[in-house]
Amino acid sequence: MGRLGIIFPLLIGGIWMLCVSCNRKKESVLPPQDIVTDIHEVPLAIKNQIETILDNLSGNPRFVKGTKFSSFPVLNRIYSRNDFNPLWLDGLKIKPQSGIFQSYLKDAAYDGLFRNDYHYDSILTWRQNLEDTAKQHDALLWAKYDMALTDGFLHVLQDLKQGRLQPDSLSMSYLPDENFPFFYQRMDSFFRGEKLDSILFHLQPVFPGYDSLHLLLKDFVNTMDTQHYTYLNYPFGKGDEKDSLKFIKNLLARLGESGIKAVGQPDSLSLSTLLKSYQHQRGIQETGKLNTALINTLNLTDRIRFNRIAITLDRYKIMPAEIPEQFILVNIPAFRLWVYDADTIAFSSRVICGKPATPTPFLSGAISQIITLPTWTVPTSIIKKEIIPGMKRDPGYLKRKGLSLYNNKDEWIDPSTLNWEKYKNGIPYRVMQGSGNDNALGVIKFNFFNPFDVYLHDTNQRYLFKKLMRALSHGCVRVEQWEQLASFIARNDSLKLASKDTLRYTRDSINTWIEKKERHVIKVKNKLPLFIRYFSCVAQNGKIHFFEDVYDDDKRLNEKYFQNRQLRIN
Repeated sequence: MGRLGIIFPLLIGGIWMLCVSCNRKKESVLPPQDIVTDIHEVPLAIKNQIETILDNLSGNPRFVKGTKFSSFPVLNRIYSRNDFNPLWLDGLKIKPQSGIFQSYLKDAAYDGLFRNDYHYDSILTWRQNLEDTAKQHDALLWAKYDMALTDGFLHVLQDLKQGRLQPDSLSMSYLPDENFPFFYQRMDSFFRGEKLDSILFHLQPVFPGYDSLHLLLKDFVNTMDTQHYTYLNYPFGKGDEKDSLKFIKNLLARLGESGIKAVGQPDSLSLSTLLKSYQHQRGIQETGKLNTALINTLNLTDRIRFNRIAITLDRYKIMPAEIPEQFILVNIPAFRLWVYDADTIAFSSRVICGKPATPTPFLSGAISQIITLPTWTVPTSIIKKEIIPGMKRDPGYLKRKGLSLYNNKDEWIDPSTLNWEKYKNGIPYRVMQGSGNDNALGVIKFNFFNPFDVYLHDTNQRYLFKKLMRALSHGCVRVEQWEQLASFIARNDSLKLASKDTLRYTRDSINTWIEKKERHVIKVKNKLPLFIRYFSCVAQNGKIHFFEDVYDDDKRLNEKYFQNRQLRIN
């Protein structure tokens, strides 16, 4: 009876028993504390308590105040299949797997997890209570202890496999019909003797970059500054005096936590001096000015860094489980592109991504087409935001930008003949830029299907690649090493050419067409998978390097999922 594989009924034909309590409609009333006089009757009383708790939880997944069953649908089914017997107990003896899992939770931060998401404190306290002989008559305490271990275990499995960046309705445990085998098999393996480290290791992504970041997390956690610092919400409501006063109060508190103390309520000059003192302490430019960059520095504590690492690890968990042999990865915060070929990096390139106002979307696709000497059709969004206001200011705006106007018959329209004042959100014409070195797309464009009409391309502003901050485009990705990318795609198509097929382009022909300023549309036979993602920290030279959160996406996810979680590591 000690093994889960023996306790659980056999899985038959992939058909799972419906949870016993799902159709019951009882009020969510906690069972009374069941103190059993005869110690021999305690195991049966534990079973009854588990069944009663689950029955009551069918409409309210909580068993004590402040403790939530995160994996309730699967938890309910697992205990139902086991006839509501406890899983972590053998009679009134706690199985060794309990101690193993408890030890894992103690150091769960090494996997980017918050241990109290998995009932660590409750498990620890209840186990200590159960070591008191007098409390071993408390069947309810035994039941809560067993169920907390099970729920915590299922929750860890889910968070290491799927991550936490999704609503509860999409979490694996809320879809028991399709995911029950996943949870059952791993729990069964653990109780049959498979090492927990092995089970959890094989849940996690194999995508490049994950392992190296994950391996450095333990050292980061062991050496991090665990002090709690005041978090500054910025920008604040400047027109609201209450918000302004609250922000200044929090700012002074945060500076004080770094040893920069204010005397009384400082005026603007005194506040600037305090900010300069902090900037001097951190070795950054002493401007004394309050801006987003400075607030980001104040907020980037080790606890926030841990949260950003956790967010990045969870972003990897959203990547496809099956990794293609060859693919492109664009990391927006790093402003860099990598081309992977059979587990090695074929080459990398600096890139320019979208401005915060026109961000590059996070997406997956596959390069299917190359165009040499492309023309550029200006998107509607740019026509609205730039072209129409530009023409209202200056009738020669289009000409200066090298742009032309065409109707739906491809006939050129003289922009000076139009009344631009009547246009606001768009115009009934196409705005185009001819091909060549002056074209915004440069001399080459790499197309892939996506609903955002973005693509990779060269640029006529190649000097911008020298900037460190390269969030500068309207959303498309500009590639510095476009020649290497075109060469890789051509070589890949050539190597994978079927015996009866012919290839109508090569690396040399692409170069020739560009030199001769010829426009060609090339179909890529072997589409090259492309992932555009947002990994704001990476492992580099044995250290974790953090990039600027250019779209404040980490900030948004931190505030949504992690800001109220408490990281405890001792």
